[in-house]
Amino acid sequence: MNRFSSSKQPVALSRSGAIALATVVGAAATAAWVAVRARRAERHNPPAGEFIDIDGVDLHFVARGEGPPVVLIHGNTVTHADFIASGLMDRLARNHRVIAFDRPGFGHSSRPRDRLWTPAAQADLLIAALERLGIERPVVVGHSMGTMVAVAMALDHPESVRRLVLIGGYFYPSLRVDALLTAPVALPVLGDVMRYTVTALSSRLMLRKMAQAMFAPRELPDNFFPIVSREMMLRPVQLRANAEDAAFMVPAAHAMSKRYGELVLPVTLIAGEDDVVVDPQAQSVRLHDELPQSELFLVPGVGHMAHYAALDRVVNAIDTPVQAVSLDHFTSMTEDDLTLGAEPEMGGR
Repeated sequence: MNRFSSSKQPVALSRSGAIALATVVGAAATAAWVAVRARRAERHNPPAGEFIDIDGVDLHFVARGEGPPVVLIHGNTVTHADFIASGLMDRLARNHRVIAFDRPGFGHSSRPRDRLWTPAAQADLLIAALERLGIERPVVVGHSMGTMVAVAMALDHPESVRRLVLIGGYFYPSLRVDALLTAPVALPVLGDVMRYTVTALSSRLMLRKMAQAMFAPRELPDNFFPIVSREMMLRPVQLRANAEDAAFMVPAAHAMSKRYGELVLPVTLIAGEDDVVVDPQAQSVRLHDELPQSELFLVPGVGHMAHYAALDRVVNAIDTPVQAVSLDHFTSMTEDDLTLGAEPEMGGR
């Protein structure tokens, strides 16, 4: 028995070692492949705009048009190019100076690890950038996670924001399964390994279905991935930004929801009735009920990406003059008023 045991033990150890070695080699090869893909994505999708250095952040933005200023703040997963794919930037540039930022870690903007990139921290960064660019009191348009940054701008810098237009917004804390699933990706070391290996691969498998869910019940537009580069969205730096932002959503909403009474500027809320990413009743409708100076548009037959389907509604919200009267004169929309879903420009599936 002793001879049998001693002869088998080295074989067992060598098999374990071989498996461990293969795992390490496979992970290293995957990480190298991911890094190559990320560099290639950045070469094939060079910066479309300009950079400004704000407090150690290389902030990328695209500016178009002339006229009253409008700032566009994108949500998670995407970049500023989302507003180009939707047509919103070109429409607004006819009569406005439009500035669309890549939020930290998205697109070509850097995301230093020397601070927590909460919505408030991102708001401070964008306010500083606007001051440097000489942009005064813009209308601020936010979509999804971008609505939290837009609201933080208005809460912490009320003199710097003229009006808010909030699309598919998240405003009150709720259970977010996406935040729980992506939390490990936001961690140093462990998250770094995951973003170059298992998460990089799983994200590639899930991205199209995730995009389809954002647009459901409508079809994913044919121009979405050609304009909002798939590979740019899958880079490790952007996966980290997504994960960190998801982790900050719930606590940030909890903190900000206690301050919504401080908002005295005009607010327009736009949400798809069939949004499966952010519950419009629990979020946009609830905030509308809390803000007497707000107006609400629930767009029938539309999901999370309401700025694609309800483009005219977003533009009208920005262009409607701010009346020099009491905020009580802003009209709250009822469900009977929401006929946009039948208008021709909405398109079909």
